[in-house]
Amino acid sequence: MLKHLSFRQLLVAAFLLIVVLLTAASLRALFTLEHLIMQSSDGAARSIELSAEVQSLTERSVEMERTSRQSVVLMDHALRKRFDATAVETRKILGLLAGQGVSTALLNDWKIRLQTITSRLVGSPDTALERDAQIAQEFRAINLINATIAQRVRQAIEVKNQSLLETLETHRRQLTQQVSAAIVLSLLMVLGFGVWLTRPLNRLEKAINGLGENCLDQPIVIAGPADLQLLGQRLEWLRLRLVELDADKARFLRHVSHELKTPLASLREGVSLLEEGVAGELNDNQREVAKILRHNTDLLQAQIEDLLRFNAAAFEARQLQRQKTDLTQLIEAQIEAQQLQWRTRELRVIVSGQVARVEVDRDKLGMVIGNLLSNAIRYSPFQGRIQIRLSQLQTLLLIDMEDEGVGIAAEDQSRIFEPFYRSKRQPPEAVRGSGIGLSIVHEYIAAHGGQVQLLASESGAHFRIELPNVFHS
Repeated sequence: MLKHLSFRQLLVAAFLLIVVLLTAASLRALFTLEHLIMQSSDGAARSIELSAEVQSLTERSVEMERTSRQSVVLMDHALRKRFDATAVETRKILGLLAGQGVSTALLNDWKIRLQTITSRLVGSPDTALERDAQIAQEFRAINLINATIAQRVRQAIEVKNQSLLETLETHRRQLTQQVSAAIVLSLLMVLGFGVWLTRPLNRLEKAINGLGENCLDQPIVIAGPADLQLLGQRLEWLRLRLVELDADKARFLRHVSHELKTPLASLREGVSLLEEGVAGELNDNQREVAKILRHNTDLLQAQIEDLLRFNAAAFEARQLQRQKTDLTQLIEAQIEAQQLQWRTRELRVIVSGQVARVEVDRDKLGMVIGNLLSNAIRYSPFQGRIQIRLSQLQTLLLIDMEDEGVGIAAEDQSRIFEPFYRSKRQPPEAVRGSGIGLSIVHEYIAAHGGQVQLLASESGAHFRIELPNVFHS
């Protein structure tokens, strides 16, 4: 199912899935927060109501005590009516306080004492003072009951507040866990989709780099979204086409070189016969013409050999024979092999730095060092210096070679690794090269998975070879 979707569709689906997950977590948190706010608001409102009812009960008690005692002493019916009305309101308040943390026993005691007070309001004037004292005693007991009720209500409010706080804390932990889980799951999904979607892109990049470096022996198979699979199939077609073109090029070079060798050999032999006077003695002008012919046939022979050598190097670059190699010894061997050339020019060749043993193709890397050293010797001034430095980074091994020669012109620097390209800036006494040395260097280093660069330098040329960090102790 997923393989039939394009990269863009999968990317949109991944983002939508993550958005849905985070939106669900956010809505869940929002609804929970609204519910808690409502609970908190209701709890606060109920606490205010209970406090107001307790306060009202106390006020009614004071009002009832005043009116009842005045009614008993003054025998005032209006005061009695006010007492009765207040008593009715008080009973309502006691009913509201029922089940709000106030025990039924306290409320019943309150009601019983109210009935007792009510009964004391009726009597003869002679017992008014006695009944007044009894009423005062009952109200003192009621005041104590009011204080107990107020305390119980406060305790009930505190319990509810504590319960609300615990509920808030519980929901807070749940929300924290849910949001954290949503974030972690989103990150995992992002990483999972990222790895899953970028893996074919990495394969594409590797395949394109392989095509660019002329590594055509590995088939290109790209798994993943449909459009990337199609792109991989196009690249595989391109790889096969490049293999065919490469084979055609090699066959063409071999054929042309072979076809040119036979007439060239005849020309060289004919020029030799002319110079030896087999066809008759030559005069000075004829000998000069024969000399020019020999020079050009030699030049053509050298160019054909260079062409064959480059073709062979391009083919051999794909067939590495890696072995553990001491680079210092390899470089010193190349210096020793060319000591006649650099000693003749009284050059100093200095090697510095030390690296671990590395797995490389010893012969091909030796040819790379030899070609760079040969160029440095050819371009260096008399009694100049050639510096070779080895260094090792975490992921790379570096070989730097610097000389003090004429350097490479700015307009030539982008093309010096092209086959048969010759730099315009040449030392006057140097023999003109074939233009394939640096291209072979580039082919062999690319085959090792590295790169060779021309770096900026105040004088002379500075080449740097970077090889992957494949070390062995």
